[in-house]
Amino acid sequence: MTPVSRENVSVEQFADMALDVGVFLLASGAHCGRVFSNLKRLADRWGFPIHINPAFTGLTITVRDREQPERTVTRYHDAPPHNVHLAILTLFSRLSWRVLEERLPFSDVKRQIEAIKAKAGYNYWLVALAVGIACGSLCMLSGGDCRNALCAFTAAFAGAVLRVAVLRLRFNPMISFVAASFVTTVIAGADTIWHFGASPEATLATAVLYLVPGVPLINSVIDLIEGYLASALSRGLYAAFILLCIAAGMTFGITLLGIGNF
Repeated sequence: MTPVSRENVSVEQFADMALDVGVFLLASGAHCGRVFSNLKRLADRWGFPIHINPAFTGLTITVRDREQPERTVTRYHDAPPHNVHLAILTLFSRLSWRVLEERLPFSDVKRQIEAIKAKAGYNYWLVALAVGIACGSLCMLSGGDCRNALCAFTAAFAGAVLRVAVLRLRFNPMISFVAASFVTTVIAGADTIWHFGASPEATLATAVLYLVPGVPLINSVIDLIEGYLASALSRGLYAAFILLCIAAGMTFGITLLGIGNF
């Protein structure tokens, strides 16, 4: 029979719940320090010492029963496909604080965790629209006029839609970056060929910026500062390879259009 402690929560039960939360946080874009702080608050609620070893593809946690030190549990779980969702990070952070301060019961915490995990991701078309507006705005900030901005908006919107469509076909995610970069460059390059606006080079330079992996790059630096070296290196390499895929897509597009002076 499994020993239990504190509100009839066994170390195995808590380890399973913490691992479930941890891998979901990693996949949603949390850096390692944030994952640990959330899990630490949950562990403090029931008095379990906890240790984590995060990686890019999964999470290992070790939980020890303070009253029965011989009962130490280590669990590993693969992370689901990475999909940045900052609202999820906020909801888990608020929940972890409530669990610690209001001493919520275990069953209630598990129910709220499942409710957060069931929340839908960002709307497909709304994200593409926001991407187009952002790239159009960056084009104007880089010296482009309204016509250049409209070209950048169209190119980024089409590329964002295509990228999600490729991801839904369950191909390797890197293929989606090459395809989106290629299509975005071809559409934005039309401005260079037919000179719709006064500064077509701004259109071509800013339309692909939505593909830059900002969250992995920032998390890589934060992990490096906080001492999670293995995670920092893997996130940095992942981001660098995405940048290489973007460059490959742009090269194909520029070569196809015959743009030689970009």
